[in-house]
Amino acid sequence: MKIQEIFDTYNNYIMPTYIKLPLIFVKGKGSRLWDIHGKAYLDFFPGWGVGNLGHCHPKVMAAVKDQISKLIFIPNNYYHIHQAKLAKEIVFWTYPAKVFFCNSGAEANEVAIKFSRKFGQGRYEIITFDNSFHGRTLAALAATGQKKYQDGFSPLPEGFKTVKFNDIEAVKSAIIDKTVAIMVELIQGEGGINVAERDFVLELRKICNDRNLLLIIDEVQTGLGRTGKMFCYQHYGITPDIMTLAKALGGGLPIGTMVVKKEIADTLGPGMHASTFGGGPVICKAALAVLRAIQKEKLLTNTQKMSEYLFLKLKELKNKYSIIKEIRGIGLMAGVELSIEGKIIVEKCIEKGLLINCTHDKVLRLMPALSITKKEIDKAMNILDSVLSNANIR
Repeated sequence: MKIQEIFDTYNNYIMPTYIKLPLIFVKGKGSRLWDIHGKAYLDFFPGWGVGNLGHCHPKVMAAVKDQISKLIFIPNNYYHIHQAKLAKEIVFWTYPAKVFFCNSGAEANEVAIKFSRKFGQGRYEIITFDNSFHGRTLAALAATGQKKYQDGFSPLPEGFKTVKFNDIEAVKSAIIDKTVAIMVELIQGEGGINVAERDFVLELRKICNDRNLLLIIDEVQTGLGRTGKMFCYQHYGITPDIMTLAKALGGGLPIGTMVVKKEIADTLGPGMHASTFGGGPVICKAALAVLRAIQKEKLLTNTQKMSEYLFLKLKELKNKYSIIKEIRGIGLMAGVELSIEGKIIVEKCIEKGLLINCTHDKVLRLMPALSITKKEIDKAMNILDSVLSNANIR
C-alpha cells in the first residue's frame, strides 16, 4: 500500500479511537524503530511500557517462532506446559500465590474487582485514587480516578470511591462497612508519574490488615523491572493481596495476569471467571523468555544504573530551563513536569528522531527499554535539550 492509501484506509475502515501521529513504522530492534521512509527513531516510550526489553528481543522472537510451529491455541479446560511454567515463575518472583491469565491490564483489573466482590460476601466498595488509571472496561473505568475518561459512559458500575492520592486520612474517612478493597498504582503513569509515598503505602497495608480489606496493587505499567526491581511494591517492603500485571510481560504480545495470595486464591472457583485466550501456549512461552532475559541479561542492575544517569541528565536540563518545574519517578519511569503544554515539545522531539510521550498536558513521560545505554540516553537528552533551546524557553 502507498502511504496516502494507508492513511485513507484508516480513515475509512478503522474507528477513530486513538489520537494518531502520522508515522508508519515497519521495523524495530532494541530501542530503535524505522519508519516507512527508512528514518530511524530512538524509542523512549515503547508502548506505554510494553517494550521493557525493547523491540523484537531475540529471546522472545525465538520462543514465539518455536512455539507457533507446534501449537498456537489450546482452551483452558486442558493443560499445557508453558502456562504451568509461567505461573510458577511469576510466583517465584513475587510471593506465595496463584495466578489467573487473561489478555490485558484492563482485564486483569476487571477480574481483580470481580474477585474482591466475591471475597467480600456482601462488601463490594473499592477505594481508588485521583489521577489513577486502571483500564477502559466499564468496571476498570469506574475505578479510574479521571473524569475525562469516564465522560459519556454513564451509568458506570457502582461501588467505587475515589480519594486524594497520598492522603491517608482521606482513605480512612472513605472506609465504610461495605468497603472490601483499596486499589492503587504505586506510580501513577497516566496520571502524571505521581509516586506513592512510603509511609502512605505502609499505612495502606496496615489498614487493610486491621480491617480485613484487600490491597490491590496495579503494576500493569510498573511491573517487570521498570522501577529497578522486578515489581514496584518491592521498594516499599510490603506484599499486596492482589497484584495485576500486563504490558511488559508479553514482550510485545498481549497478556494480563492477576496474582492473588495463595490463602485466598480459591475464592474464585470453576465457572466463576474465564478468558478464552488467556495464557495460551505462544504468549506464555514469550513471557517466559521475557523473565529469563531480565534475569540473564542483568536488566534490573542496568535499570538501576541507567536510572541514576537518566535522572542526573534530566536534572541538568531542569537547571538549564525554567520551563521544567519538577523531575519525578523511579527507575526508568520518569516524568518531566513543564510549566507549558508539552505537546509541542513531543512533536519537535519526534521530528528530530526521539519518541516520547506527554500526559496530563504538561508531563513528559520517558520510559526507555531496560537495556538502554548511556550513549542512547545522551542522544535522547541532546535532542530534548535542542528542542528546548530552539524554543527559546529558559
